[in-house]
Amino acid sequence: QVQLVESGGGLVQPGGSLRLSCAASGSSFRILSMGWYRQAAGNQRELVATIVSGSSPSYADSVKGRFTISRDNAENSVYLHMNSPKPEDTAVYYCNALIARPTERLTMYWGQGTQVTVSS
Repeated sequence: QVQLVESGGGLVQPGGSLRLSCAASGSSFRILSMGWYRQAAGNQRELVATIVSGSSPSYADSVKGRFTISRDNAENSVYLHMNSPKPEDTAVYYCNALIARPTERLTMYWGQGTQVTVSS
């Protein structure tokens, strides 16, 4: 089994900055891609950013130029740097990872979510 644990959410002022972290733990796994999704109250979960080893990151149009996704392969971690957040960025943010394990199909794992509230 693989677990994803997020941290770093909270209250941030518009125009401020916040960094979300997500670490994967478990045994005998290889991460193919990692990403961040978010779900605002009353809305569907939506993609924020993804990063695949050897490829350029991709972003939702709504966060391009403001958010940056990065990975630390040695730590099996992914980060979301949120710069100049807006109130409309308020949501529960979820980390995910596409993971390969011996004798198993590729599986998408999800973290438990972390609340981000952008408000003055």
